[in-house]
Amino acid sequence: MQVILLDKVVNLGNLGEIVKVKDGYARNFLIPSGRARRATETAIKEFEARRAELEKAAAAKLAEAQALGEKLNGHTVKLTQKSGVDGRLFGSVTNFDIAEELTKNGFAVHKAQVRMPAGPIKVVGDSTVQVSLHTDVLVDITVSVYGETA
Repeated sequence: MQVILLDKVVNLGNLGEIVKVKDGYARNFLIPSGRARRATETAIKEFEARRAELEKAAAAKLAEAQALGEKLNGHTVKLTQKSGVDGRLFGSVTNFDIAEELTKNGFAVHKAQVRMPAGPIKVVGDSTVQVSLHTDVLVDITVSVYGETA
């Protein structure tokens, strides 16, 4: 199915591009989330009429994400978990825990935005985690996990 992108989509394209994607991806994700529309003649004409408005909205989103990224860059999140004597945690620190703590600190971050390439944190100490605020804004934060012996 050919769709016209209404927003920048990672590994697919930028605003205004007409791309060919699988039908299920378009029907189940792109179109319901408002990131794309079917590339029909009328949809393309409507898009061209609204192009400046959509580009302005996309630039505003990017500027907002960059401003939040400046505040968040280098931020340290402190979490306390129960641990054993050897420094291993009973359980782990996940992206949900980090997003929840960031939200408590005043940063509106969803758990899907927290990227943990090494998986959940399972040991006491400092770890570096990435937060994706926008497709073009990626910020590194430090997560300090303190052990609490049971």
